[in-house]
Amino acid sequence: MQLIRGLSNITPRHHGCVATIGNFDGVHLGHREIIKRLKRHAEALGVPSVVIIFEPQPAEFFQRGRIPVRLSLVREKFEMLRDNGVDRLLVLRFSPELSKYSAERFVNEILVERLGIKALIIGDDFRFGKGRDGDFNVLQELAQKSSFTIEQTPPFLFIGKRISSTYIRNLLRHGYLKEAERMLGHPYCLSGHVVHGHQNGRKWGFPTANLNLHRVKNPIVGIYAARVHGLSDTPLMGIAYAGTRPIIDDPRFVLEVHIFDFDQDCYGKRISVQFCSRIRGDMDFDSFEDMAEQIKRDCEAARKSLTFEYRGS
Repeated sequence: MQLIRGLSNITPRHHGCVATIGNFDGVHLGHREIIKRLKRHAEALGVPSVVIIFEPQPAEFFQRGRIPVRLSLVREKFEMLRDNGVDRLLVLRFSPELSKYSAERFVNEILVERLGIKALIIGDDFRFGKGRDGDFNVLQELAQKSSFTIEQTPPFLFIGKRISSTYIRNLLRHGYLKEAERMLGHPYCLSGHVVHGHQNGRKWGFPTANLNLHRVKNPIVGIYAARVHGLSDTPLMGIAYAGTRPIIDDPRFVLEVHIFDFDQDCYGKRISVQFCSRIRGDMDFDSFEDMAEQIKRDCEAARKSLTFEYRGS
């Protein structure tokens, strides 16, 4: 899959495609239905399929200081969209200038003139443009003027619930990992490069791989049984902590994972941590010793959970 970053990198060879626009946060089953339709139209017309996303996401741009929780970063979206057969990913910087584009200007200048779209596929709740003035009715009028077709996908339901990134975030926030996984269509994971931490875990007998997530907020906080991908041919079992480590007064969101029966240098490597079950939420401790004792109990619980899950599969 080709990655196109910014309007300046759209060239004449990118003219002619079928496109869709959205956040695609988590690339869940609803998004995958849009992608299926996108690919179907692209194949019928003999042109590439293009997914258009914005960075930062519009909600992040407009809610500065109250940044919304996010399921996936650009690299993670790229990998999932690539694995679902999308031809191109166009990442547009959501700038003050772009935020002032009306729906008509965005369609005419970017979708029609720059990309030469043959068809546009959108989700059931899609709106865009200044003041969110671009709904399906507006897009239908613009499509007729510019001779491209438009298709709106119906809501994608799972057990009577409309699948959305917001709903999945709420499931993860409350520890309903299996329900979130069913709506995502894949296990929820966080990925990043292993960096040097405070080394406290090693002092207590629980060395951890610390991931640089480049995230401000994440939908999950607490202790989780986990599987770690990227360090061996098969996933490794471990226990992960996601949060801000209040005991050492560090406000940064971190992900630390203690891998069971593993003692190798993995600094600099990119790994993916799959959250399998929630052990507990964040806790306050009077001392590091109390926390170390609790971690021992957490590790036992995580091992049992992962072993039971393995045998059950």
